[in-house]
Amino acid sequence: MVPGVTLVALRGCAWNALPGYNGGVPGPGRKMPLVVLCGLPGSGKSRRAEELRGALSAEERPVHVVAEAAGRAALRAEVERRLSRRDVVIVDAGNELKSFRYELYCVTKHAGTPHCLLHCAGGAPHPSAGPFETPDSRSRWDRPLFTVHGQEPLPLAEIRAALFESRPPPPNQSTRSQPLQSAGFLHQLDRVTQEVLAAVLAAQRSGAQPGELIQVAGASEGLVLSRPLGMAELSRLRRQFISYTKMHPSEENLPQLANMFLQYLSRSIQ
Repeated sequence: MVPGVTLVALRGCAWNALPGYNGGVPGPGRKMPLVVLCGLPGSGKSRRAEELRGALSAEERPVHVVAEAAGRAALRAEVERRLSRRDVVIVDAGNELKSFRYELYCVTKHAGTPHCLLHCAGGAPHPSAGPFETPDSRSRWDRPLFTVHGQEPLPLAEIRAALFESRPPPPNQSTRSQPLQSAGFLHQLDRVTQEVLAAVLAAQRSGAQPGELIQVAGASEGLVLSRPLGMAELSRLRRQFISYTKMHPSEENLPQLANMFLQYLSRSIQ
């Protein structure tokens, strides 16, 4: 287990206790789904995670609740480790950044398992915490999206349908894992992402405004600014992209690294 990450195995409730149950359990050949909770402190995420545990648990189908305690990298690593053909994984954490929710979405794509997002509305921001980026169902990493307020009941039938009756998202270039052929991949990854950042910053210094398309040499993709981007934010997004890409390296992706990073930036700043 990753140090500092709380993992609880939960059991006890049969599938047919779920509202809307229409028979059967997920087949043995399918990987089990991921439920990502998000919300401000005090919004009731842990209470909702416990409520979901009680509804989704079943004998021989354990449910694991993964709680953030040692940072996002450790949380993501524990989620990746726990996704399996037998287990349901519930992420009980703030998940306030859409860029991190995108990373978890990529994990499910790589694992070939469905997921959904449960937004616990309410609560209040912590003085030392960053901004909470409200989920948007128009973003594929934020859907299926379910929002609950206060004491209202969970939409259990709809959540179950999203998790067990839908197809997982298909893998794409940025999530398909293949063996690393050489250390040149990591050098290229570092160089290309740095060049993209330099191009974006240079375009802004030259007067590029929100709504304009920034072109990057050697890339067929561009980046449309929705707002000004500073060095600190761009560097953080670059580190996140590198961290994930290192976990799933593929030399076949070398010619597309710039395009993949531009797509990642575009999704993260929407």
